[in-house]
Amino acid sequence: QVQLVESGGGLVQAGGSLRLSCAASGGTFSRYRTVGWFRQAPGREREFVAAISWTGSSTYYADSVKGRFTISRDNVKNTVYLQMNSLKPDDAAVYYCAARSDYCSGSGCRLRYEYGYWGQGTQVTVSS
Repeated sequence: QVQLVESGGGLVQAGGSLRLSCAASGGTFSRYRTVGWFRQAPGREREFVAAISWTGSSTYYADSVKGRFTISRDNVKNTVYLQMNSLKPDDAAVYYCAARSDYCSGSGCRLRYEYGYWGQGTQVTVSS
């Protein structure tokens, strides 16, 4: 079974940048038509951040990160990236990579229960 492995989290000052990676271990991303990033801060529900289609031609973002975060994928490297710029303390959370077998569109991409495969998460801490 393919496992999703996140990396790239860490501590950064407000205004700084981080790039998260999600690698497919033990297989390829080809079976996943959509890969997304979610995040969960202490005491809060897991929330949608961004998603990308298999071809990379369609991307979706939460309003809170639009213009600051960019999701991309490299199917040769079996990796999906989340470039995070202009980070704010509110962005601090555990970030999870998730995948689903179907395509999504619009608000449908935000539904975490539609994602059947999840990584273990990587911590992002933003100091003010």
